[in-house]
Amino acid sequence: MNFDEQLHHLVDEALKEDVGDGDHSTLSCIPADAKGKAVLNIKQDGILAGMLVAENIFKYKESSCIFIPYKKDGDQIKAGEKAFEVEATVHTILQCERLVLNCMQRMSGIATLTRLYADKLTGYKTRILDTRKTTPNFRLLEKEAVRIGGGMNHRFGLYDMIMLKDNHIDFCGSIEKAMEKAYEYVQTKNLHLKIEVETRSIDDVKKVMVIGKGKVFRIMLDNFTPRQITEALKVIGGQFETEASGGINLDNIEEFAKTGVDYISVGALIHQARSLDMSLKAVPL
Repeated sequence: MNFDEQLHHLVDEALKEDVGDGDHSTLSCIPADAKGKAVLNIKQDGILAGMLVAENIFKYKESSCIFIPYKKDGDQIKAGEKAFEVEATVHTILQCERLVLNCMQRMSGIATLTRLYADKLTGYKTRILDTRKTTPNFRLLEKEAVRIGGGMNHRFGLYDMIMLKDNHIDFCGSIEKAMEKAYEYVQTKNLHLKIEVETRSIDDVKKVMVIGKGKVFRIMLDNFTPRQITEALKVIGGQFETEASGGINLDNIEEFAKTGVDYISVGALIHQARSLDMSLKAVPL
């Protein structure tokens, strides 16, 4: 499925989860044809994310609704500003309200934290990557928020890249066997999948250099210190993409970027992000 199809599925399932057999609070006291307007108020500074998602949610429920954006995804926002207003039936507004807020607050929090990391890399060749440390069934929007915040997406799931991590290598028997088997698998199955391999030492890096050429596209340097990364990059000599991972945060990320590594992956972009405060104020028309 493409992004739009995945978003459609996510919205459909999320509304089913929340509305169930009916929004009985609204059904019990508000006429079905009552019209209203809602305004999204920003209550905390940060980076905005989820505008297109919000519009999709409202229009999924009521295609004729009027959605007026005042901001766009990726904008720097300040408390007191308005992101959008929407005109629709009151039933639509109240059924979509919480889903829109949950998505936008979470996405904006991730985009805001990602921008902090991305800004630390200004002037360096290194780029920031997310990971698979995401919320089940919400990965689509969490990774979209990383992109909006200025980061890059790593693999989306287990299916779109082969990534040989420590467990794969240990269960397979050696880093050499894991690489050989993975490459053979891709060729036999005629899969257009790139192969990345995790290394835990300079010795591992040297092993990849011997048999990984033409098979592996990126070497992950897992839990390497900046000094060890500098040493590893000399061994690699630009023949593979490189990725640093493990123990990297806002306080030390520049030390890693100074090594010249191509990518830094940080799971905290998503799992440590705090939602931004927003509210959706509805009024009758």
